[in-house]
Amino acid sequence: MYRKTIASLMLGTVAAVAVASPDQSPALYIDSVGYDLNPVVVTGTGVHQRLKSSAVPIEVISAQEIEAAGVNGLLEALTMMVPSLSFSPNAMGSYLRLNGLTNSHVLVLVNGRKMVGDISGNVDLSQIDINLIKRIEVLNGAASTLYGSDAVGGVINIILDESADESQFSSDSRYTRKNRFDQSLNLALSAGKVGSFTGYNYSHSDGWQNSHFTDDDGELVETLSLLSLGYSSNNLTQRFTYDPTERLSAYAEGTYYNKCLDRPVTRTGITGGSKYNNFYESYSWGAGAAYKLGALGKLQFDYVGRTYGQWYKYMVESGDYLPGDYQKTKRQKYHEAELKGLFNFTENSNTIFGIDYRHETLIRPDSDLDKGLGTFSVYGQHEHRLWDHFTGIAGVRYDNHQSIGGRVTPKVSLMYSTGDFNVRGTYAMGYRAPGIDELYYHMLKPMGSRHTITFGNRDLKAETSNYVSLNMEYRTSCFSASVSGYLNFVKNMVTSSSTKFNALDKEAQDALIAEFPEINDIKTSTLTVKEYYNFNKATVKGVEVNIAGTPCRGLQLSANYSLAYGRGLNDDGSWQRLNRSVLHTGTVTANYFRTWGFYHLNVNLNGRIQSKTYYPGDADGNAPGYGVWNLMTRHQFSCFRSYTLTPGIGVENIFNRRDNRPLNSNFALYSPGRSVVVSLGIKFN
Repeated sequence: MYRKTIASLMLGTVAAVAVASPDQSPALYIDSVGYDLNPVVVTGTGVHQRLKSSAVPIEVISAQEIEAAGVNGLLEALTMMVPSLSFSPNAMGSYLRLNGLTNSHVLVLVNGRKMVGDISGNVDLSQIDINLIKRIEVLNGAASTLYGSDAVGGVINIILDESADESQFSSDSRYTRKNRFDQSLNLALSAGKVGSFTGYNYSHSDGWQNSHFTDDDGELVETLSLLSLGYSSNNLTQRFTYDPTERLSAYAEGTYYNKCLDRPVTRTGITGGSKYNNFYESYSWGAGAAYKLGALGKLQFDYVGRTYGQWYKYMVESGDYLPGDYQKTKRQKYHEAELKGLFNFTENSNTIFGIDYRHETLIRPDSDLDKGLGTFSVYGQHEHRLWDHFTGIAGVRYDNHQSIGGRVTPKVSLMYSTGDFNVRGTYAMGYRAPGIDELYYHMLKPMGSRHTITFGNRDLKAETSNYVSLNMEYRTSCFSASVSGYLNFVKNMVTSSSTKFNALDKEAQDALIAEFPEINDIKTSTLTVKEYYNFNKATVKGVEVNIAGTPCRGLQLSANYSLAYGRGLNDDGSWQRLNRSVLHTGTVTANYFRTWGFYHLNVNLNGRIQSKTYYPGDADGNAPGYGVWNLMTRHQFSCFRSYTLTPGIGVENIFNRRDNRPLNSNFALYSPGRSVVVSLGIKFN
């Protein structure tokens, strides 16, 4: 398969070159790969402005940086380029951490709207086609004033480039070992006031094992389980735009996504097999319009609906299910409607007012759960440029959540600017309402070769956070350096405890067996009991350092470091590390580009180094730290009249770092080892 795929890519390149006609005035590529050290951002303040002018510090990953790195999907892009973000990445989901806080405290947005759909509590980033991304904005710290619940630790806003300013078609292919293949096709059409954008992505992996063994009560036994499960996924995106007048613009959009995991089939005499695969499917639809009020500002309305479902797809007969049958296990629904006004009442200010309604539903047949919760919100924020050097922001939001009642979250920011130097200070409050699963789950669930009994807690309190930060930055067109320090104080943090079934006393075991008789049909050494509760409080203290620059023509360097020290206080007065937190993380990128006539060379080296991941109280221990380096080269040919070709070749995990421990260990590095990567991009104008 490996050789056939390479041959297909190379044959496509040769065929395209053979039929192409040379262009007498080839386009220069050099400007399109240069990193913009002062891009336009929107996440921090809710209005579009230059990064240097934002009173709230933002980390940005551009489409050019993602393309140059040649990364395999959104998760890898975030891992290799944003040190404050950490993942436990595998096909069962991507357990995300931002500045010491876990995925439930980080709000993931797509074009400013909440992303819905998780696998075992882990956000399913496979729903996003990386080739559609215009930029990724990462906002550290509480941000509930603009974004409501869940924005306790930060916000990741994925901005998609779904514009159709001109008609063009592009194809992007990528292949590496373990039969990891990714193919994207994008078509943009523009005809006067009407535009259409269509995107399709197919992704596949065979999955892999780094160890063939698992620990079974202290004994190593052979297993079929994979470290990273194989999968196949499809993404389809459609967006229409209509601009009837200079002031009025409207859009309608929809997406479809599915993903099927590829588990090893159960076999007699060896653990780790499964009777079913997991199948995931989601739909989203949305529409909106904006009306410009001239110099005063604009009014904007947006609606989005999303549904995300999970099924077992049986491979062998099991009970009443035959091979090929589906069993629904979970469905999530989300609706949001927002009316927002952005006003420029004075020359030196901008003001935002908004009304927002959200409704989330969780259906879980194996827990007899069908529950929906709604939130109504109003918010306002004012930004004013004071005197010659100061910019201030003040905002407040009121949320009325169906399960926790009313909540007020304020925010204040102040920036002092002189020349290329900025100093920013921020205080923000965040909150998070307990999830429907944390409140109401009551079930026994298989998870690969393991089983978990999960108990929700209807007495859970809402989490609140108080976040303060100080940032100092120096930024020019060719160099930037910043250092940030922050404190995040979280009250009533929702966490969970996991206890091995065999570690419980006889009375507790008998009670669980009476409640879940199916325990008698499984191996109890694989069974864990999970319960939710509130910490009294938790704190995260951190420092971030970011440096980027172009020391000479064609060479761009960046280095980033993050320290996040997070702890939680238990009821007994003891402090413990936050689950899955990482203390030290660093990323480094070197990007070189040069053009000779119609040929452009781009060489990108990027690396990530992180310390161990903490799993306090977990019998499987902490996950060790790691360091991974990738090298990617891309070669663009613009000598053809109507299109450009960009083949690429590189190496993932240059130093062949792998975690070969038994498969029931806690992992941070999921790489199969050193891998050669080949890619091919074609763009027709």
